[in-house]
Amino acid sequence: MPAMNPHPHILVVDDEPSVREMIAIFLRREQYEVTLASSGEKAVNLWESGERYDLVISDLAMHRGSGIDVLTAVKACDPHCPVILITAFGTTESAVEAMKKGAHDYIAKPFNVEEFKHIVRQALHHRRLVHENIALKRRIGEGSPSDDLVFRSEAMRRVVALAQKVAMGTASVLLAGESGTGKEVMARFIHNTSDRRDAPFVAINCGAMPENLMESELFGHRKGAFTGATFDKPGLFQAADKGTLFLDEIGDLPPPLQVKLLRALQERTVRPVGAAKEIPVDVRIISASNRVLEEEVQAGRFRADLFYRLNVIAIAMPPLRERPEDIPPLVSRLLGPIARENQSPVKTVSPEALKYLIDYSFMGNVRELKNILERAVALASGPHIMPADLPSSVTGLGLARPAPTYALPELQEGFDLDAAMQEFERYYIDTALARTDGVQAAAAALLGIPVRSLRYRLKRESLSPGEPEGSGSIGE
Repeated sequence: MPAMNPHPHILVVDDEPSVREMIAIFLRREQYEVTLASSGEKAVNLWESGERYDLVISDLAMHRGSGIDVLTAVKACDPHCPVILITAFGTTESAVEAMKKGAHDYIAKPFNVEEFKHIVRQALHHRRLVHENIALKRRIGEGSPSDDLVFRSEAMRRVVALAQKVAMGTASVLLAGESGTGKEVMARFIHNTSDRRDAPFVAINCGAMPENLMESELFGHRKGAFTGATFDKPGLFQAADKGTLFLDEIGDLPPPLQVKLLRALQERTVRPVGAAKEIPVDVRIISASNRVLEEEVQAGRFRADLFYRLNVIAIAMPPLRERPEDIPPLVSRLLGPIARENQSPVKTVSPEALKYLIDYSFMGNVRELKNILERAVALASGPHIMPADLPSSVTGLGLARPAPTYALPELQEGFDLDAAMQEFERYYIDTALARTDGVQAAAAALLGIPVRSLRYRLKRESLSPGEPEGSGSIGE
């Protein structure tokens, strides 16, 4: 199977020169490479001579060789290459029949340009997913589904053993744990260990999608269902059919969608927005949250019946600071790809620097470790990461001030309680900002105060805020 071209190469087949040229103009404007064939016979000859394309767009009825002939030749040479057929007839029965023979989609003349572009993008996206799935299967075949799970700790051994035990079932799994603990890696491990491994694994972050788009994203929509819905769009449930749907940050799902998700799980059907009928789906649900969903249920922010439906099997991902023995193998796994991506000569972490990492209390877990290594690789001047290449929040080197002491002096010397409290506050604010590389939102979370309160204290004490107003934070 040929590798995907960064500028996909499309073969356009039509015996009408004006149609060929019009389609070519549309496609070249989208930065695609285009080859034209004036008949089905010429297109078949191209394929049989060894030419390969990422997508074929062919007229169905031509004088010399039909679209069915083109479809047959393409599938014989490359079963994964999508073929889009164009028909000028008032009915589409022949095109639907062609789809049963392996065509990806069809377009009726005259066609809407935007709809045409969308179908092309969708076909190329489908081919890209096929490539990724094949690469994943090869990787799984060469190694183990647990290759991305790196650990030595007994805590992670117990988690992996439980995941292996539940992988072959169909019960919903809820992964709990702080941000950055590897919940999506664990979800993929469960999928790749299961008998659904050959079907799609589809992931969505429920907190990153605008509420007004979430329903369409999950369940799909029909053409004309709302303003801008110019074509039918399948949802992620349909995309994950026979496979696994991973719902990350499920605690952020708005209440109205919680109701619809519950129904989809109970009935094993989905109803696209604007559709009259429900569509059956066979999907295993793995969800994750860094919130404590039991507390969200008690606070009335999350439906209890949906929680029980999702929480059939609960797996808690332990934070990295509770399993420091996992840090050395994680460093070994992460460092190589980071160095290659940055074209850096860094090969190892020095024993002194590694000790600082092992002793550090990671609040951002594996994601924070990766960020620290990326920073260290960028700063390192040789093949080894040294303590000086690590943030001062990790090593304690170069902090603005030492930790304040709280021994009460002799009575006759007097004591300024307000000054001591101010010093206490300044130390912890400085330390939090250093640990989070000056990101106020993350520092406020670390201190357990609202970011507005942190900014007020910074302004009051005339401290350096460390970041521009409105900056985002890693892992938010």
